[in-house]
Amino acid sequence: MGDGNGTAVTAFVLLGFSGLGYLQIPLFCGVLCIYLVTLLGNALIILLTLVDPALRWPMYFFLRHFSVVEILYTTTIVPRMLWDLLASHPTIPPTSCFTQLYFFALFGITECCLLTAMAYDRYVAICQPLHYATLMHRGACWSMVGASYLMGIITGTIHSICIFTLPFHGANTIHHFLCDILPVLKLASTSTFWGEVGNLAVTVAFIVTPFLLIMASYACILTTILGVATSQGRQKIFSTCSSHLFVVILFFGTGTVAYMRPWADDAQDTDQVLAFFYTIVTPMFNPFVYTLRNKEVTGAMRRLVKRHLGSSRSP
Repeated sequence: MGDGNGTAVTAFVLLGFSGLGYLQIPLFCGVLCIYLVTLLGNALIILLTLVDPALRWPMYFFLRHFSVVEILYTTTIVPRMLWDLLASHPTIPPTSCFTQLYFFALFGITECCLLTAMAYDRYVAICQPLHYATLMHRGACWSMVGASYLMGIITGTIHSICIFTLPFHGANTIHHFLCDILPVLKLASTSTFWGEVGNLAVTVAFIVTPFLLIMASYACILTTILGVATSQGRQKIFSTCSSHLFVVILFFGTGTVAYMRPWADDAQDTDQVLAFFYTIVTPMFNPFVYTLRNKEVTGAMRRLVKRHLGSSRSP
């Protein structure tokens, strides 16, 4: 750890997966494939929810914005990671590092808020169906989406300003494949107590609290499902919620473990593996979860293909 009298850091070294040696090339190919699948899958969801009239419900409005954020979220991380996997000495200027940190926090918090909004939409649709049109009107949906982006912007800005104003002297090696908050804080040449407290507060406010709200929504939904008389009705309700619940558990589960446990040197590899899952792998699964398990989306895909084939065959 450097001190206040050391040389100011002009570049950070993203250690990442550099210890893998020759395995970095297969990892590069794997991450590139995952990234392309993520882009194509989420772009398909955006296209379907825009062009198909059957997908004009609030549920798919939120899903479209969720897919947009997923694309931006992974793009903040993966291109830089791919570059570093091929570089012999992966370095990143402080301004680029703090920019990545800002957008990583912005889109990560926005995603948490959107997942909460999607859970509320399912709660109203299942538990208060008679009030659904009143509660989930267009203005309310836009307000929830706008609030999600606003929370991400505010949190990302505060985090970036707090970390950007810290002095960094001497030590410049980040034991991670991205400029995450805790690994960067570890390099500051001054006390980071309030920075760590702030990070914990944000984790509780935007990861733990949304997760608890989502679980409360699903507890009410489960109660409603158990009250449905027919097994066919219960299965139909469950099928509309299972995809979202799977994504919530995968995203919030890894994120909570990564940010709630104490930072330790011997846990850096574990943190990288967890981060790899919730920043790279999970966004790839989401399009499959929301399409293959959703009859309305698969139906929209078939209609899109038929329209495309019909127009291509017409003279």
